[in-house]
Amino acid sequence: MSTQSSPILSVLTEDLLIRVNEKLVQDSDRKIWRLICKEFHRVDSITRKTLRVLHVEFLPTLLKNYTNLHTLDLSVCPCIEDGTITLLLHRVDHSMWARNLKFLNLRRANGLKFAGLEMLVGACKGLESLDVSYCCGFGDREAAAISGCGGLKELRMDKCLGVSDVGLAKIVVGCGRLVRLSLKWCMEISDLGVELLCKKCLELKFLDVSYLKVTSDSLRSIAALPKLEDLAMVGCPLVNVVGLQFLENGCPLLQKIDVSRCDCVSSSGLSALIRGHNGLLQIDARYTISEFSANFVECMQELKNLNAIIIDGARVSDTVFQTISYKCRSLIEIGLSKCTGVTNMGIMQLVSGCVNLKTINLTCCRSITDAAISAIADSCRNLLCLKLESCNMITEKSLKQLGSHCTLLEELDLTDCFGINDRGLERLSRCSRLLCLKLGLCTNISDTGLFYIASNCSQLHELDLYRCMGIGDDGLAALSSGCKKLRKLNLSYCIEVTDKGMESLGYLEELSDLELRGLDKITGVGLTALVIRCKRLAYLDLKHCGKVDDTGFWALAYHSRNLRQINLSYCSITDMALCMVMGNLTRLQDADLVHLRNVTVEGFDLALRACCVRIKKVKLVAALGFLLSSEVLGILHARGCRIRWD
Repeated sequence: MSTQSSPILSVLTEDLLIRVNEKLVQDSDRKIWRLICKEFHRVDSITRKTLRVLHVEFLPTLLKNYTNLHTLDLSVCPCIEDGTITLLLHRVDHSMWARNLKFLNLRRANGLKFAGLEMLVGACKGLESLDVSYCCGFGDREAAAISGCGGLKELRMDKCLGVSDVGLAKIVVGCGRLVRLSLKWCMEISDLGVELLCKKCLELKFLDVSYLKVTSDSLRSIAALPKLEDLAMVGCPLVNVVGLQFLENGCPLLQKIDVSRCDCVSSSGLSALIRGHNGLLQIDARYTISEFSANFVECMQELKNLNAIIIDGARVSDTVFQTISYKCRSLIEIGLSKCTGVTNMGIMQLVSGCVNLKTINLTCCRSITDAAISAIADSCRNLLCLKLESCNMITEKSLKQLGSHCTLLEELDLTDCFGINDRGLERLSRCSRLLCLKLGLCTNISDTGLFYIASNCSQLHELDLYRCMGIGDDGLAALSSGCKKLRKLNLSYCIEVTDKGMESLGYLEELSDLELRGLDKITGVGLTALVIRCKRLAYLDLKHCGKVDDTGFWALAYHSRNLRQINLSYCSITDMALCMVMGNLTRLQDADLVHLRNVTVEGFDLALRACCVRIKKVKLVAALGFLLSSEVLGILHARGCRIRWD
């Protein structure tokens, strides 16, 4: 074969091969491409710009082969620590792979400390974007290392719990060109740090200070940022109307504001903000405003360019919807989850003017009936996402309207809408572009309805069938035949599913997230049939699957090497099988191991030793805290593992 293909390859110049390679969008296609021959592999190596690493042991070889990377993602790669960085910089010619690197993702790299971070930053001279979110042990020393990135434009430090005003000061002095900065959950940062930030980083366009203990004084400082476009301050309980009044006369370019769960912010504060920024595009005030004042409704009339407003949990009226309909005709997203006062008439008024709506969230708006959904379907023909969880008065008539008029629909949440039946799913199946469908607690659907969905919605990526008691093996057979692109599936407490259904699921080769909680009819035979074929499983929930024995868990340990999160609570696994699972699954980072009645203390000790260098979260029965060896607990804590005691 190689002799026949050689003349063909000889007429394909490197430039042509690169252009062909650039047309390959899917990862699977790229993988096939580079396996064809050495020349194709070489072209892939020199053109690849993005790399997401899952196994730390492959990292040196990958960085040696891919020397033109712009983006390196190590967020799902366990065991990144100072020693790993030393190895990379000494054994791999870092001048090759690091010279072009611009985007580096180190989320949850809890093993990485000051020395390793300093070395890495020093090698990546051109770094523009860095993500160290959820590195909970990071403090001011690590912040000092980051300050060496003089060209940094984007920095995410969510939940770096040890970083204080001192560390932030070092960063803003060294990284004065920052454009995007997220400090969410950095609890040691105060008004003082924010004040210095706003004096030094005048290029900031995006700033997230969510869950910080900052006061309205911080908003006085933020108001001085001349280029700020997007401000997030979720869950800031000390910020009040005075702070928003500071913003009224500042931040002239502000377009997006998120004040969700700010207990002391009122509609009068938001009114002040709107008066100074009638060009706002997005307002997120979920669970902040209890009720709209007349002044706020009047101010909203100035927001002619508003394209998204989220007011979950507020008390609304038909008057509010009438104002939005007449004055905010550019609206493409509205969030009304758990709002009181939402009526059919209000929704009809809303959609009569806001015909460009693409996302509507009506979760727990229990007064909504088919009349409102019919109005939405008739007016919003470009609708992409509709959330109707717990809208119990919805029936098959609504699905008929959606199937007839909203053929572009991609996401639909019907959780706990018990008026939905198989006939409704048949009508809904006309929405052939559906990517996400949630039918949890829809107790009146069966395999017949699932057959309609599987027959027409071949693009489906996510399906939730939680506690759909009428779903069984026949429905899963139809699903595995028609929805080959399915990635996330929830079958928890679908109690009619057996090993035969598991065998059918094995044909869903794209499946990555699977919830099988409470399926007491599946055994080790079914689990084995599933994991042999589903090689991409990353999350698996087997809680209360009591009839799965060690044969299934042995198969899991051997075949499911991509698993990163697993729930084995209340399973019948034994010491040996648990040790195999925890030891063999080298990508595993999160495990729930509660109430394993067949596992001894010694079994837990050995299993945790087998995974202690890479596990990041583990859930155990509280009593084990007094029974496990102090040595293994010490190792887990030293490695940054978070133990949740049940």
